[in-house]
Amino acid sequence: MSLNVNEIRKEFPSLQEKFRGKPAIFFDNPGGTQVPQKVIDAIKDYLIRKNSNTHGLFETSVLTDLTIDEAHRAGADLLGANPEEIVFGSNMTTLTFHLSRSLAREISEGDEIIVTRLDHDANISPWLLMAEDRGAKIVWADINPEDCTLNMEELKSKINERTKIIAFCYASNASGTVNDVKTIVKWAKEVGATTYVDAVQFAPHGFIDVKEIDCDFLVCSSYKFFGPHLGILYGKREMLERLKAYKARPVPDSLPEKWETGTLNHEGLAGFISAVDYIAEIGVKYGGEGISSPRRKKIKKAFEVINSYERELSVELLDKLSKIKNLKIYGIKDKSRLNQRVPVFSMRKEGKHPEEMAKILASENIFCWNGHFFAIELIRRLGLEEKGGFLRIGLVHYNTIEEIEKFISIIEKN
Repeated sequence: MSLNVNEIRKEFPSLQEKFRGKPAIFFDNPGGTQVPQKVIDAIKDYLIRKNSNTHGLFETSVLTDLTIDEAHRAGADLLGANPEEIVFGSNMTTLTFHLSRSLAREISEGDEIIVTRLDHDANISPWLLMAEDRGAKIVWADINPEDCTLNMEELKSKINERTKIIAFCYASNASGTVNDVKTIVKWAKEVGATTYVDAVQFAPHGFIDVKEIDCDFLVCSSYKFFGPHLGILYGKREMLERLKAYKARPVPDSLPEKWETGTLNHEGLAGFISAVDYIAEIGVKYGGEGISSPRRKKIKKAFEVINSYERELSVELLDKLSKIKNLKIYGIKDKSRLNQRVPVFSMRKEGKHPEEMAKILASENIFCWNGHFFAIELIRRLGLEEKGGFLRIGLVHYNTIEEIEKFISIIEKN
């Protein structure tokens, strides 16, 4: 079965809105996607019928506790984990800084922490600060500039018995590169190093199985996959149990409460559940999965359908961009290698500053990002820090061929 994009688009109220009198084209998805009506309804329902703090004996508090429990189950189904291994926070960045403080207790002077020049700085700065505090050494994993992929041979050569943490992305938020996560985790395990995977940019596009990957930690954000602003952390049970959490004294040591500091964003959790259910429903409506199947199976089927459609969009975009003179695409451009990237595309046009291009597109209601997107090491490595970085667009399953054609027409004549 195939995805019906016209039906999909009807589920997103923002896609029906007009801005300055005409509809918008949302190509700003790498920074955050739009949300379906069911997510909006779930947040509204929570605030009307369930709004309370936790562990009370009255109805709204009981319903809030049930919402939190269901959110952990939804996160587990999304990532292939156990519910107690799912931790919620305000965003991926905050969760990473929070956890890094606990991991730092196990880092000594002379230990090595590997970070990559492909990553968003939220998966770099926490480890730089950890190294500064603990006297550890930061080791940089380089990229292949020609296609913005991680230099795996060089990375492997830098892993040794002093390596304690390897932090890397599942997919780059700037070049779209998908890393060979399983191989990196395997190398880390050979020397007993902890692995921390930033899956923020991969989660909207691919099926994640943390048990198969065997990573120690993985983080993502629901506002990148059609949900509210919320961060999700997976941690192996043994790691979450062993590490010391920085928390208020009355908070229990049981999982996952041990790591969820303060009052959670309860309405956000309600929206998160609905966002996961929305993805699962795609697996039923367009992937042929049975309605009574486990949610995890529905999610897997959904991503098969989403991947297939996004591949069509990517081929169309790459075909058309390749014909524009003086335009350079950064990252993998070979259409036979689309399984090695997500549909996030950064580019520059000779003689045009990315900010100028973004302004022109915005004037036509085509929403795109310009700049470095916190991928500052990649920008520096490519020599673009003083040149304004990239123009970046990202495609998801509610985008269309017609939107790509409109984008191309503007880029060609400007």
